Amino acid sequence: RLRRCRQSPREIRMESQWKNKSVLVTGACGTVGRELVRQLAEHPVSRILGLDNNESEVFFDTEFHRQDPRVRYRVADVRDDAAIRWLMQGVDIAIHVAALKHVILCEQAPDEAIQTNILGTQNMIHAARACGVQRVLFTSSDKAVNPTSVMGTAKLMGEKLFSAANAERGPKQPIFASTRFGNVLGSRGSVIPLFRRQVAAGGPVTLTHQDMTRFIMTLREAVGLVVDSVWLALGGEVFVTKMPVVRIADLAQNMIRQLAPRYGFSPEEIELVVIGPKDGEKMFEELLSGEETRRTIELDRYFVVRPAFCDLVGRQLHETYPGIRALETQAAYVSRAEDAMSAKALHEYLLKNSLYEEEA
Repeated sequence: RLRRCRQSPREIRMESQWKNKSVLVTGACGTVGRELVRQLAEHPVSRILGLDNNESEVFFDTEFHRQDPRVRYRVADVRDDAAIRWLMQGVDIAIHVAALKHVILCEQAPDEAIQTNILGTQNMIHAARACGVQRVLFTSSDKAVNPTSVMGTAKLMGEKLFSAANAERGPKQPIFASTRFGNVLGSRGSVIPLFRRQVAAGGPVTLTHQDMTRFIMTLREAVGLVVDSVWLALGGEVFVTKMPVVRIADLAQNMIRQLAPRYGFSPEEIELVVIGPKDGEKMFEELLSGEETRRTIELDRYFVVRPAFCDLVGRQLHETYPGIRALETQAAYVSRAEDAMSAKALHEYLLKNSLYEEEA
């Protein structure tokens, strides 16, 4: 007979916060959305409604959760304002994950990025207000900081829309806040599945630049940031997880060393080809800009960027954040200024988080 492990105070508090809540997740069939639904189903929520415009994935995920009557999926697109308002009825917590995420595709079709990442986000705000949702969380990206791409610019606009919506909310309207992700390793949008396919084919493995660096996080860390931020939010903030930095060249070389023998090749047979950065792609990533540091509170695990035009409110409320380490940060949080993981540390990180393995 299985015995439940004793819960920590944090786990007990989290379960009580989610108890009997109705939760809506957009982009629920993507890598992050799917894991988010799975983790939410472990809490005592009353209902989880997953929305996605991918019909096949909606079908498969519906089948996966068939034994849990609380979990339901619908084919829907955040571009459809009327549909989102209809589906938002009765929702307590809305988590907005749906987006176009590939930098190069957004560069090629900026009108599509605007429709989904900006107007779709505004539709979520309208629906949440109309339906009396309690809390709404937007998932952003490190590419939103000093953006050089359409995707990053659109994500920055999403953050600004949420901060503005929170500033204008009435006493019974939703709390709006955002999270800012690094690169979620192993997700469909990350480079790991691409490197794996290239190694399996015998190469070449394509590298944009030898000196390119990125902040990285696991899928579990990304979803943990979302789940925590829902309840940490006072309104209008952007939450950022502290995370390690990796050189993409080191990541590619680790993948070659570990995976080549699995596919019948020696690592020396796999060619590494430098192809140059794609349109809109940065050589390094930023999670906090220099301008944001003066209004960023440092917690044990996170940074909290307060909205620029609600600074007075932020100062009155900052003491309610748990685990404050500093009321301001001293420097921008930029991947080129941080020490990158060593090849050995990176290998151990990938191994520990099963990132060498193919997605089930």
